[in-house]
Amino acid sequence: MANATNRLTPLKVKSTSKPGYLSDGLGLYLQVTGRGTKSWAFRYERQGKRRELGLGPCHTISLADARQKAADLRRHLIDGKDPYTAKRGAELADKLVAAKALTFDQCAEQYIAAKRPGWKNEKHADQWTSTLAGYASPVFGKLAVADVDTGLVMRVLEPIWATKQETASRLRGRIEAVLDWASSKSYRTGENPARLKGHLDNLLAKINKADRVRHHPALEYKRVGDFMAALRLQAGSAAKALELAVLTACRSGEVRGATWNEIDLDAALWVIPASRMKLKKEHYVPLPGAALALLRTIKESSSNTLIFPGVREGQLSDMTLTQIIRRMDAASVESGGAGWRDGKGEVITAHGFRSTFRDWAGETSSYPREVIEHALAHGLKDKAEAAYARGSLLDKRRKLMQSWADHCAAPQAAATVIPINREAAA
Repeated sequence: MANATNRLTPLKVKSTSKPGYLSDGLGLYLQVTGRGTKSWAFRYERQGKRRELGLGPCHTISLADARQKAADLRRHLIDGKDPYTAKRGAELADKLVAAKALTFDQCAEQYIAAKRPGWKNEKHADQWTSTLAGYASPVFGKLAVADVDTGLVMRVLEPIWATKQETASRLRGRIEAVLDWASSKSYRTGENPARLKGHLDNLLAKINKADRVRHHPALEYKRVGDFMAALRLQAGSAAKALELAVLTACRSGEVRGATWNEIDLDAALWVIPASRMKLKKEHYVPLPGAALALLRTIKESSSNTLIFPGVREGQLSDMTLTQIIRRMDAASVESGGAGWRDGKGEVITAHGFRSTFRDWAGETSSYPREVIEHALAHGLKDKAEAAYARGSLLDKRRKLMQSWADHCAAPQAAATVIPINREAAA
């Protein structure tokens, strides 16, 4: 009988308010919650298991529509198919279609967000974002990631492959990483069109790796005394931060993030925690006399946790130190000087002073290489050498850094280098 199956009416659906299930017959139910919301459900049993599928809310799905949906699900049962599996399969298929429609830009954004917690600093994430946005995005950023092919990758790389070698190399690797991530997420299939070995290396000119390495412009060590004299005429926190970076041969980020609780003025020691070091190992920095004098002067008027706070009480930016050097260079050139540049005529950088220190120590002193490398917080590749250098070599490094500070205090005319004798270095 009709009433045995189609038990509900539109009026009944609208008027009922008692929580529970009302059967329309043949597995179709009206579900009413304690809050008064109403929805449709289809109940069935398969292989001894009872299951329930939601068919949608009553304010959207009418009684007639719900009956049609229930009828479709019963046909699945007649055909030997599980309606639950069929519905989930359809939902997954829809999601996959939507996922494959993700653009390269969207995938790049998700990749960077996923990897960001594991990267050492925010600057690295910014470099990824700017490189991809500047070169890849204008060509295929708005296209579905599944549609990125070799031709599109070549359109990005070819114009800069020979002229901006380091940038092009990093860009290719970043595109490859994003596309590999998209493949792992099933957003695309097939070979990675940005793969170099066995693919793009057949299409692009081979570039010597050594040619791609761009060293930070560094000042000749004989001119450091003159530079430091000029630097001490500069006002502001950034100039003092740069002075400490030169005197300790530390990285710019290590200096800019330095806090007073890392400094022991009495012991003339700066202990940089592993979390702020490139190699994620705690680093002991012996402070030479000039560095101690600088820090004590700053300490007298400091009320901040950071030794070198920025204008807004945060860290100084790396660009702030760069601007100090550029202003000094411009002033030197304007007054008829040679500027503060390396042998190729490029303005030096804060990081370049680590190379300056390395050249000075290697060419003018008799300190063992492992002592110099330890002062720079470099990892030693030779296992036997690394085992020997497990200790901090602090006493030897203290002598080394004081000799360096003495050199930094001597102008070029007076900077006659006297090699440290073996006995003192031992």
